[in-house]
Amino acid sequence: MLHPKTGRIDGDHYLPTSADTCLWGRLPNRLHEPVLRVESGDTVTIDTLSHEGILEDQGRDPVSYLAGFGVGADRVLTDARDLAASDVAHDYDEDGPHVVTGPISVAGAEPGDVLRVEVLSLLLRAPYGFISSRHGYGALPGEFPETAPDTGPLGDGPREYNSVCVFTEVVEEAGRLHGVIPFGAGRAARFPLAPFLGLMGVAADTGDPVHSVPPGSFGGNLDINELQVGSSLYLPVQVPGAGFYAGDPHYAQGDGEVALTALEAPLRATVRLSVIPAKEAGALVGALGEPFAETATHWIPVGLHTDLNEAMRQAVRAAVSFLELTQGMERAKALAYLSAAADFEVSQVVDSVKGVHCLIRKADFGA
Repeated sequence: MLHPKTGRIDGDHYLPTSADTCLWGRLPNRLHEPVLRVESGDTVTIDTLSHEGILEDQGRDPVSYLAGFGVGADRVLTDARDLAASDVAHDYDEDGPHVVTGPISVAGAEPGDVLRVEVLSLLLRAPYGFISSRHGYGALPGEFPETAPDTGPLGDGPREYNSVCVFTEVVEEAGRLHGVIPFGAGRAARFPLAPFLGLMGVAADTGDPVHSVPPGSFGGNLDINELQVGSSLYLPVQVPGAGFYAGDPHYAQGDGEVALTALEAPLRATVRLSVIPAKEAGALVGALGEPFAETATHWIPVGLHTDLNEAMRQAVRAAVSFLELTQGMERAKALAYLSAAADFEVSQVVDSVKGVHCLIRKADFGA
């Protein structure tokens, strides 16, 4: 268990999640004051929290809820308990589920610049997590969950809700961590963990509340499972200081995230935050209208839209533009290359704004 302020902390700065350092179900906008100020190039360790186990349909009491799965109170994170017991604003019906830590102001960041977020380390904070299907969302709305709705108190009065949360233990096998889902008569599905932050972004240039579920040009709930240790995410800065934030930690996620959630579980994340001036950004990532990612082996343009087909088209356009502006490739040849050699993957289909990301091999361009 990695409780706040215990164990390994890799960053120059440390940011725990508390009622004073997070939003619940909303993203920072231009009106939110930073909870931390850093210089460009600084590293920050953030103790992110999962929403699973603390939501209102789970009683907003992680000790009691997790006890139902055989988890003792000593294996429940203290910051999860404190946040659930706090009076931090969260409207279960109107807000998103995510606990969002930040915003962090980065010195020198101005609109038009790009914030580079390098993922340096991701440490598991608990040996378990949940995969959930709720309220007719996911890839098969109306078909899952297959259980009948329960009626229970929520907020000011009773309501019906319908959810299935699959408790998933983490075990070490052959030197690697796996998630385990028991089923049938003594059988279990085991899958390797690949942790990443589902939600990273910059503050939107608006005074209106920003829901935590749909991603956008500001980043947010992108759910791109390539954003593991060693990856970088590039975000177009919208407000002075950028206002970086993180949340929605995952231990593993398949492309599509079809049930509704991934393996939701808390991570201690260390990132480096660097400002790329507008005049330099174009040669590095092209004309950045949406977030852009990269790993040691791939460039990853992104498409976002409420319609999955249009998200695919947006990803193709972004990939063509990237190859044209950074590699000098003619647009028709770029499209031909993408058709022959690139992979377009569905990031997620479960949010109101769907995501598609493209994997372009750097080696194909001598990089």
